[in-house]
Amino acid sequence: MGVNSGSGGRGRRRYHSPRRDEQARQTRQAVVAAATRLFPARGYAATSLADIAAHAEVARPTVFAAFGSKAALLRQVVDQALAGDDAPVPVAERPWFRPVLEAQRPHLVLDAYAEVCRIIGGRAADLFEVVRRAADEGPEMAGLWETMQRNRHTGAAMVVDRVEAVASGPPALDRDRAVDVVWMFNDPAHYRSLVRSRGWSEQDYTTWIADHMRHGLQLDAPPKAP
Repeated sequence: MGVNSGSGGRGRRRYHSPRRDEQARQTRQAVVAAATRLFPARGYAATSLADIAAHAEVARPTVFAAFGSKAALLRQVVDQALAGDDAPVPVAERPWFRPVLEAQRPHLVLDAYAEVCRIIGGRAADLFEVVRRAADEGPEMAGLWETMQRNRHTGAAMVVDRVEAVASGPPALDRDRAVDVVWMFNDPAHYRSLVRSRGWSEQDYTTWIADHMRHGLQLDAPPKAP
């Protein structure tokens, strides 16, 4: 006999309410928005679920029920900052990443990826710093930091694969070294240092990233316009 069976052999029918689902989503988004503000401002250790709940104007048990722990909430905050929203769409299929995979010349691939670095830096550089500092506080945050580094490396590999796919000749560097070069420059810490701390314009930052990736991969400079 099934666990939901009742008299007459009829099981209970699960109730589904689109309105309730949307309300739950809005609550989660309010919590994520509050955490996105508080974690960089106060740091991970100094930010409690109670603080986040108060800023999101919900009860603390609501935050716990939605995310389970502060670490899980920070993971969601980082994921959403990287993606730009909470839609279940892979980064490679996002409109802001597609130019990287559609570019037909190596320098255009790197120009497009430099723009991706600008977008991600603007959304997530401060959160990367939060996780970096929290990584010394326990294995859960250390694991999140390691995952973020691996994901950056995976993104760098996608870029190098595209560069090699559209290149007219053999690559100057072996693939592993080329991926490491791009991984070094896709670090949002560069955005935080140059744009947030030193006041560079986003255009100057994007140009700098593209130039250094191109130099690091030993690619020819892009052709000048006539």
